[in-house]
Amino acid sequence: MRLAKVFPKLLLLLCFIAVCGCRTDSGPTGGITVSAAASLKDAFNEIGVLYKTKTGTRVNFNFAASGVLQRQIETGAPIDIFASAGENQMNDLATEGLIDEDSRRNFAGNELVLVVPRDSKASLTRFNDLTKSEFAKIAIGNPKTVPAGQYTEQVFDKLGLKDAVQPKLVFAEDVRQVLDWVERGDADAGVVYATDARIAGEKIRIVATASGDSHTPILYPVAVVKNSRQKQAAQQFIEVVMSAEGQAILQKYGFTAAAGK
Repeated sequence: MRLAKVFPKLLLLLCFIAVCGCRTDSGPTGGITVSAAASLKDAFNEIGVLYKTKTGTRVNFNFAASGVLQRQIETGAPIDIFASAGENQMNDLATEGLIDEDSRRNFAGNELVLVVPRDSKASLTRFNDLTKSEFAKIAIGNPKTVPAGQYTEQVFDKLGLKDAVQPKLVFAEDVRQVLDWVERGDADAGVVYATDARIAGEKIRIVATASGDSHTPILYPVAVVKNSRQKQAAQQFIEVVMSAEGQAILQKYGFTAAAGK
């Protein structure tokens, strides 16, 4: 019984080690480790270059769904900074005393959009059209671990679509997988962040944007992890993210400013 309880935690740690290249060193020479939501990949990679230019410290990124990253932190993975695509995951870690709450900042916002494959001939112009029979597979992030999936569920609830679309839903590990399925035509439609749709370019088409009152505000919080051995370097990364240069990079990739930073 004890082994059964321990195994999921061990598996999460092994996955983290594999993603981070088996890093065991600490200190500025080895760099800091930033676990960030998959939707931040392109913007944060560029911010990581900016951070190294300013501080001389390298950033080791670990990108995945926010819920997966949360569980890695809960199981003791050696992470210095957590950047989530949703407030719930950060709130849970704060309740558990696993982040430095004084370091926490909301650094970006986003929008939720409905997308279809570029060559789709389906008549889809709004979320309500997803109830049509021509949409057999609708890709969304898994609501259990992906904030975008949680926001999407809120939209479906608000519009009264939940029961009608539930049998059509296929769950992805993160928003980038949703995007991939739509690009390849493996899904008839999908719900992703506006920033992800922007990166996909002409491979997909945006057909609708969820209204702001159909879901809770999409905010990205960042904080230093409590057990970080490099709190000063980690705090410097947050300062770079919040700087005018860091914010300009985020806006370049389509993120919006976060109210009440």
